[in-house]
Amino acid sequence: WLGLKKIYSIASQGNYVLRIELQDWRGNRRHIEYSFSLGGPGTNYSLQLSRMAGSIPNALPEHTELRFATADRAGAAASDPTCPENHLGGWWHSDCEETNLNGKYVMPRSRGRLERGKGLYWKPKKGRYYLLKSTKIMIHPTDLKSFD
Repeated sequence: WLGLKKIYSIASQGNYVLRIELQDWRGNRRHIEYSFSLGGPGTNYSLQLSRMAGSIPNALPEHTELRFATADRAGAAASDPTCPENHLGGWWHSDCEETNLNGKYVMPRSRGRLERGKGLYWKPKKGRYYLLKSTKIMIHPTDLKSFD
């Protein structure tokens, strides 16, 4: 990971698009793009999103200030201060069940079961869990039309 300070430094220079690419354990690939703003250290790197496009249902709240939280800085989490501790890894949690792209790398057990809270997953409000093998998070200036 580049780190929050470096991403903030880049994102504060202009308007950027956030693209998240996901791959499940069956090899299916999906993506979603957001316009976004990222606050600095004084806001716990708060993130605000607005979905633009994608091939997967949205699992992150839009137009809501999401604060980055880790197990040692859990008080920054919006709804559940135990979320980063229980789900491993820092993330912009709002509801503990919606997504974790920075958790532990956990392979599914037989029949596709996984320790969901500890692994990588994407869970839209109305939809199923996408158990993930890989994730990629990228940003690009808004004047660059596409990653493809």
